[in-house]
Formats: sequence, C-alpha cells, structure tokens
Amino acid sequence: MSGFLRCLLLLAVLFASDALVIPKSDGSSKRVHESVLSDEKHYLEEEIHNADYDHEAFLGEKDAKTFSELSPEESQRRLGKIVDKIDSDKDNYVSMQELKDWIQHTQKRYIIDDSERQWKGFNPNNEPELAWQTYKKNSYGYTDEDVDGDTYGYKEMIERDLRRWEKADLDRSGSLTKKEFIDFVHPEESAHMRDIVVIETMEDIDKNKDGKISIEEYIGDMYNDDNDLESEPGWVQSEREQFTQFRDKDKSGFLEFSEVKQWILPDDYDNSEAEAKHLIYESDVDRDNQLSKEEILNKFDLFVGSQATDFGEALVRHDEF
Repeated sequence: MSGFLRCLLLLAVLFASDALVIPKSDGSSKRVHESVLSDEKHYLEEEIHNADYDHEAFLGEKDAKTFSELSPEESQRRLGKIVDKIDSDKDNYVSMQELKDWIQHTQKRYIIDDSERQWKGFNPNNEPELAWQTYKKNSYGYTDEDVDGDTYGYKEMIERDLRRWEKADLDRSGSLTKKEFIDFVHPEESAHMRDIVVIETMEDIDKNKDGKISIEEYIGDMYNDDNDLESEPGWVQSEREQFTQFRDKDKSGFLEFSEVKQWILPDDYDNSEAEAKHLIYESDVDRDNQLSKEEILNKFDLFVGSQATDFGEALVRHDEF
C-alpha cells in the first residue's frame, strides 16, 4: 500500500470511529454521560446565567449557529408549534412532567437517528444483521487475517471495538442486530453496556496502566499546561477539590472502577428532569410551576438551546411548519 493510500485510510478510520470511541476531553464534563450537558459554565461569576450552556447542551455548536441565523420572529413562530406538541393534555400549559417527557423523547430520537445513520454507513447492503467482519472491513479496511500483520497501529483500536462488540452481541451470534448495534454505538444508554464505558474511560485516562486513576492523571485528562500550580485556572483547582473531597470516596488517593462509574455515569441524577426544572425556573413568571405558551415564547432565546426544541432540528425543518 502506498504512503498516500495509508494516509487516506488513517483519515477515514479517524472520522469513521469518532462516534464509537470515548473522546479525550478538555474538561471533566465531557467524561460525564448524564449529569453535565455542556462544556460551558451554566452560571458565570456572580451567578449570572449563561444561555450558551443550554444552547450547546442541546444544539451543539453547528445547530446553535444555524439557529442564530433565524429572525426572532421566525424562531418564536416555530417554537410556538413545538409548544403545542409538548402540551399533550391540551390544557394550554406545559407541566414539569410534559417538558421532561418531551426532553426524553427527543433524547431517544437522537439516539435512534444517529444509530440509523451509522448503521447505513457500516451496512450499505442493509443486511438484517451486521457481521463483525463487515464492520471491521468498512471501518478499518482490514479482515481477521490482517490483524496479526501490518495494521498501521490500529490493532488496539480494533481489539477495543471487538470487546465492545462482544458485549453488545447478546445472542453471541458474532453479528449485531440493529437493536444490538444501537447498544454498540451508544453504550452509555444501555445498562448492560455501561461497564464498557467505564473501562474505556479508565484506559484513556490511566496513563501508567496500573488500573486506577491518580489525581495527576485525572487533571492531565482535562488540563495539559505544565506550569506550576499557582498559574492553574480556578476551575482546575476546583477539579482537584472535586477529586479529593467527592470523587475519591475511600480517600485512597486514586479513583478505582466503582468511583469512576459513579463519576461518569451517576445513578442519582436525571438530566432530563434537571433541565426541565431549569427551564421552568427561568421562564415561570407567575411561579405556578408550569409554563404558558406566552411564558415560553417570551424566553424563546433560552428554549431554542434546550432539548425541548429537538436539538434545533425542529426549528429549521420548514416542512413541519
């Protein structure tokens, strides 16, 4: 294989596997799969609300930019259509439960749509099940016979994908159904896959491979400046305190499996409920713990950045309105 083709293959693998590998983060929030929804701080200094938190949490940078190109009038008109859908009992108010249900609905739809996109990419012939060999060939360009040979440094990535694949393959057939494939590409959403997320996260952060995460490895995963402690940003100092006071529960000086799991996959936090409460708190002028359409439209700049607007897609799909 020529050097040029090797470069092309490397780029293809990096892009194709981007959604399947837990990414290296610039902050601890990216490691958390449920509790933190954006890298932005939700509240700035002096408790000033930062609307960008909501925008990036549910739109992403690309969709947030798309929304910014709509006029306020058009944004309000389209948001009004969405409010009518959220109000399932048609009492002209959006309750906490209705808003939470809508957010959960849009979360699930995103998972399904994203998985369908990847399914078509890796399974262009639309077979009822996706074989490991087919996935590996379409993802890396290699068959089993190639793995023991020259795989240009992809062997560890292939082995990591295979471990996740085997965990998702509940019937042990060697192939994945579409439902099993959803678990493969979004393991954080499936109870039986969550340990894999923890294992992969620990492998990413545990640089000395001793099976646990030191505070240096924890901070190094999110902050790479080698300067002395006095020059560290305040948020890094806060993360050091989070590590020692809260994350390291047994005070061993390290994070082990159960502690990492509680950090990145907290079982005592419902992000859809938290976002619903936040949206109501910020918009509920008469403090009746529910929202009228008028209250929502008056705060449209907040809602277009939440999952209540379906990651921005519902705002930009003209055919729905």
